[in-house]
Amino acid sequence: MKKWTVMQQCMVAFGIVLNVVGAFMAMNLRLPIYLDSVGTVFTGALLGPAAGMMTGACGSIISGMTFDVYSLYYAPAQLLTGYMAGIMFRTVWMKDYRLPLGNLAISLPTTAASAVVTSFLFGGITSSGSTYLVMLLNKLGMNLTLSCFVVQALTDYADELVAALVVTALLKVLTPEMRAKISGSRRGF
Repeated sequence: MKKWTVMQQCMVAFGIVLNVVGAFMAMNLRLPIYLDSVGTVFTGALLGPAAGMMTGACGSIISGMTFDVYSLYYAPAQLLTGYMAGIMFRTVWMKDYRLPLGNLAISLPTTAASAVVTSFLFGGITSSGSTYLVMLLNKLGMNLTLSCFVVQALTDYADELVAALVVTALLKVLTPEMRAKISGSRRGF
């Protein structure tokens, strides 16, 4: 395995900060999306799956230890997000009009992991604003697990789409020389 440079470590740290601040804002504003994966998607897109996974796991741990204990249990979803972002941003599926479809490939594995955690560990009730949607669907007669999956599918897709759009904008600002310096290669990607 290639050793990470100081610049790459700084980018992972920046991604962790983006995750923690986003999660804190979303939780306190009771938003139906999470905003806890912008940094995960950013480092995954910029540095690859391993960096994305590291960012997601560390963000979940820090958030879980400081203000949202539920975040610890969603670390597997963050690992999947970082992995998939690292792969998908290296394809044409995260460019132009294809981005919404490419985003689906990032959000579906996350949805499956998150729905299982939400349904089986927490009975549909977490610190997220999406809990209200889960309970509404459940009270309208939908099975709890299906309610969790439907809400997770919608909220994870929206959350990952926001992250992908922010990351796409951030990546456009970076010059090829900056990308090369960050990634440790001779030229930009």
